[in-house]
Order: sequence, then structure tokens, then C-alpha cells
Amino acid sequence: MPGRFKQRTWHYNPEIYAPAKYKRAYRYDAFVPDKLMDMPLSLDATVAGIVSEAELAIRALNDSAGPPLAPLARLLLRTESIASSKVEGMRLGVRELARAEARVASGQNASAAAMEVLANIDAMVLAVDKAALAKRFDVSQVTAIHQRLLAQAENKRIAGQVRTRQNWIGGNDHNPCGADFVPPPPEDVDELLSDLCEAINDDRLPPLVQAAMVHAQFETIHPFDDGNGRTGRALIHVVLRRRGVAPRYVPPISVALAAAKTRYIEGLTGFRGNGVGKWIEHFADASARAAHLATSYLKALEALTTQWRAQLSASPTAPRADAAAWALIDVLPAHPMITAPVATAATGRAKAAVYEAIEQLKSAGVLIPLSDMRRNRSWEAVGLLDLIAGMESGQPPADLPLPALE
Repeated sequence: MPGRFKQRTWHYNPEIYAPAKYKRAYRYDAFVPDKLMDMPLSLDATVAGIVSEAELAIRALNDSAGPPLAPLARLLLRTESIASSKVEGMRLGVRELARAEARVASGQNASAAAMEVLANIDAMVLAVDKAALAKRFDVSQVTAIHQRLLAQAENKRIAGQVRTRQNWIGGNDHNPCGADFVPPPPEDVDELLSDLCEAINDDRLPPLVQAAMVHAQFETIHPFDDGNGRTGRALIHVVLRRRGVAPRYVPPISVALAAAKTRYIEGLTGFRGNGVGKWIEHFADASARAAHLATSYLKALEALTTQWRAQLSASPTAPRADAAAWALIDVLPAHPMITAPVATAATGRAKAAVYEAIEQLKSAGVLIPLSDMRRNRSWEAVGLLDLIAGMESGQPPADLPLPALE
């Protein structure tokens, strides 16, 4: 990515609590990338072919189940959001996070770590369901995503606030001297962000190339004091939704990026030099893998829900065809651990009918209670969390092999 360096001075600061060497004045170079709208781009035939194959895979994923199915769409979006958090080192067990979701849905508290991951899911929902549909995408949509992302974080005071000071990646916590990368100075950020939004509104590039360029440029600008990676990965799906490549299902690209994190970071680093084509190739490869992975898990999920229906049908308490239990099976993929209030809202059925459905599914071996408490009870959908854990790890279902990540 063409750009230029601006030399800056980090001034002596005797007030900070740090070793003396970090209080000294230093000169450092901040990188200012060229604007996306001004940058010419050409891809060799090999990379163009990989991009085309990846877009076909994402379109096939979105066509695989016919009309959009909200529970499946939320499952994939949830997986993408959790993997995006994992890239940043936020790791929660599958059951731990599912329990936290159920607790929050019931108005209870969850751990700070769980709340931050759940906020990432909320931010991704906002990105694909609202920000992506804006007639003209602008900086207010970017800050809204960031606001939602950090709404539950300890540093929520900076949520939605474009930085006004220099930040950096790597090195030490006190100054940018010795950092691995120093993004643009704050006075350049607003103009670069506006250009980025113009690039999101543009449609001259192939959609996947556009998403790759927007994401890498956003990470280069690093416009926030925290949350840049997760916000930048949400913008990938803004582009894919706006361009009509992924109108129904989010391909969990962050799963593939997290599985090869070193290559991901190397790709972003190379983007700032002469490695734009290599970055696009890596991004397209990760996108194709994510689409194939998601397609295989949707098939596995279809088999699991078919099994649940067979168990319910064969149970001594098998309900009639229009009973709430069948509707509850339909929404379970979006709620691996579910409470009665959530089940009521998700199915639109009466509270009494939902409690009867839960008992019927429990008797059929589809749901298992997580406690004997009479209040704030939740139930786990048998087999679903294991399936989700497999998808989040990037491993294909055993009976549907995919190529291993390099």
C-alpha cells in the first residue's frame, strides 16, 4: 500500500510513572497511507481466480438454505463475532459463553469478559443489519459499531470516539518508540476515515477485493484507542452485505483468520508495503475456507435438527403438528442454552405453551436442564454446543472433510 512516513517527536514527560528511559524525548515515524479512492490496483490472474472462487463459495453458502433462516443466520454471525474476539485474545469456553448469554437474556449478570464478547455479537448485528443498509455509509456508522462494541467494556468512555492522540502497536506502553507499527497521526485520521467510507460506498472493485482493502486500510488507520481489530472485521461484512454477496449468512471469516493468526498479521503488515496482492490472496483464501466451513456445518446442523424432530416424534409425549415444541426446535440453533422467556420471545407462543414444549423436548432428550432451581432456569440443546465448538475451532465436521489450514 503506497504511503509516506511523517516524523514526529515524543516529548519528554517527567510526570509519567515509568523507567527513566521511557520519559525521554524520542523521534518516531508514523505511517500515513495513501487514500483508497486514489489507489490504482491490478491483480494477477492467479489472485483474481482465487478471489472469484471465494466469492462463488460465499454466494453458494447464502443460497444453500433457500430463504433466509434467522436462527441459522444468527448462529453464523455469533460464530464470526466470537472468533473476532478470539483474534484479540478474548477466549471463553463455548459453554461458559452460552451460559452467560442465557443469564443476560434472563436479566442476570455475567462476567466482564463474557459481556465484552456478547457486545461484539451486538456490534456485528448492528453492522450487518443496520449500518450495511445505510443508503450512504459514513463515519457515523463506523462510530456506532464501535460504540456498541465497547458498550460493556471497562474503557467504555472511549466508545464511539475517534482518537485524538497518537497510538501504536507493539513496543512499550509509554511511548511509540520501538513500536512494531505507528498509525497515522491524529490530525490525519478524519480525512482517511472519510476516504475509507467513500471506498465502502464505491463498487468498482470486486466485492471481496473491496472488503479486503477496506479492512486492511482500517487497521492501518487504527482510528480508535481500542477495539480497532473487531470493528475492522465487522466492516468486512458491511461490504459483503452491501454488495449483495452475503445477503443472508455471514461467512465466519474470522474463524479462518484466527486459525492462521500469524499469516493474518503478516498479511496486514505486507499491505502497508508491497504486499497488497499477497494480502488479497490470503484474505480470499480465508474467506473461501470460511464459506465452505459454514456450509458444512449448516448441513451438520440440519442433520441434528432432523434428529431432534425424530426424537420428539418418537417420544411418548409427541405433540400435535402445530404444537410449540416444533417451533422451539426451529429457533434452538440461535440459542444453544435457552430460557423460558427467550423461548417465548423467539417462538411468539404463549408462556404456558412454551413451558409445555420445554417439558416435551426434555422428555424426548432434546433439552437437558442445567439446574434444579425453580427460578431463572435454562436448558441446553443436546449436541448443539459440540457442533458450535467445532465450527468455532475451524475444524470441519468429521464426515465432511475440508483441506487443512496451512
